[in-house]
Amino acid sequence: MAHSAAKSARRADARQNAEKIVRAAVTCLGRDPEASMNDIAQEAGVGRVTLYGHFPSREALVEAAMIRLLAQGDEVLEAIDLSGDPRDGLRELMESGWLLIAQAASVLQAAQAALPHGRVQELHAKPEQRVHDLIRRGQAEGVFRADIPADLLASVLHHILHGAATDVATRRLDPTDAPRFMAEMALAVCAVPPARAGLPAAG
Repeated sequence: MAHSAAKSARRADARQNAEKIVRAAVTCLGRDPEASMNDIAQEAGVGRVTLYGHFPSREALVEAAMIRLLAQGDEVLEAIDLSGDPRDGLRELMESGWLLIAQAASVLQAAQAALPHGRVQELHAKPEQRVHDLIRRGQAEGVFRADIPADLLASVLHHILHGAATDVATRRLDPTDAPRFMAEMALAVCAVPPARAGLPAAG
């Protein structure tokens, strides 16, 4: 009985340490995408042995931090009602998506540098699928242009968001203007002219 309780306590401590380490990674990488394992260990208040016991490489820890931010962002995006006019849904997705990317820009930079080619795109699959589905519905309802594939439109929106994040980081774009600009550019890219709205998508 005592042995079982001690084992449970060790597991709880391990979970708490892992949680602290991931939170510290998000904080440190958010400040500096080149933050080291030592920086993160100090932020978490754990030793190197504990750190590497949970995350054997910086790559593994950077990925865990990216997954954490994506999961938090997905909770925000999941709460957006996309059942109405696709144009309203796209506006909300772009505005909310921009804020999430702005918050995670430095961690994303770290992930792009540390993770294998294509892994960052794999991690973004779920939020990107949400955009793809909305665009396809808008095309079917005749409010989004159907002469360009939905996947290409979604890719353009992805580049708009990340390009804006770069512009904010280099102070070419005021972050307070960015959400509105992102929404307007997304609609300019995807929406059909008012005179054609309501026409069915081309088969």
